[in-house]
Formats: sequence, structure tokens, C-alpha cells
Amino acid sequence: MADIKGYNMPDELYYHEEHSWARVDGSRVTVGMTDFFQKEAGDIVFVDLPEEEEEVEQGEVCGKIQSRKWIGKLVAPVSGEIVEINEDLEDDTSLINTDPYGKGWILVIEASDLDPELGNLIHGVDAVTEFIEREIQKAEEEKAKA
Repeated sequence: MADIKGYNMPDELYYHEEHSWARVDGSRVTVGMTDFFQKEAGDIVFVDLPEEEEEVEQGEVCGKIQSRKWIGKLVAPVSGEIVEINEDLEDDTSLINTDPYGKGWILVIEASDLDPELGNLIHGVDAVTEFIEREIQKAEEEKAKA
């Protein structure tokens, strides 16, 4: 587990700039939201998920995640078919807050073209550290405007 600026960002994962993460297992990709996302969002109160068997494209918004503060986008980190969604979230959306990389996973995609797409994602300690530093800066600027 990599702790970057107080955020848990596991090394083995790939990250989309919209804060979804991808855990690759062959051509199956488990997707969830990052620790940074859940901390910024606060308590997650509702998750609007796509259907199984739906096709998604990398970078496409395929769901919404609502907290008491705002509504965030679930963006597909890879293209493919959704083969599983986390039914447990229907009963307990707080799993995204309490265990974002474990029980709080959101869906699984059977990836259609994984190799080139992984290159579009953020991966590796240096890249993830830069990404989080930029996101912290952005969040601080937003708070300063408010």
C-alpha cells in the first residue's frame, strides 16, 4: 500500500484522472473510486450504477456517486462489457468510504482492448504522486474560491 500525501493509493492499481481505479486480472478489470475521491466527497449516500452486459468506452461516464456534498462521476477506466456490479452497494454505499479498494469495489469490466488503454491511465508511484499533488492543489484552489 502506498500512502501518498495521506491518501492510500495502492501501487498495483491503475488510476483514471476522474478518480476511478482499475485492478487488472487477466482481461477482467475491477473498478472502484479512489481514497482521494471518497475523502473529498465525504459520506457516500447513493450510487447510480450501469447495468450488467452494458458496453462502456474508456473515459465514458457510466455511473454517478452522490455524497451529501455533491454528485461525482464514475468514469470507465477501460473499454469493454460490464460483467458484474457490486450488489452490496445497494444496501450499504458507505463501503466506498470505509473500504474503497476492497468491499467498496463498484463493478467489473471484461476489457476489450486492455494493453493500449492501460497506457492512458496513471500508474506507478511517481506518476500517482504527481497526480495526487495536482488534485490537492486543485481542491485547495476550489476551497479558496468558495
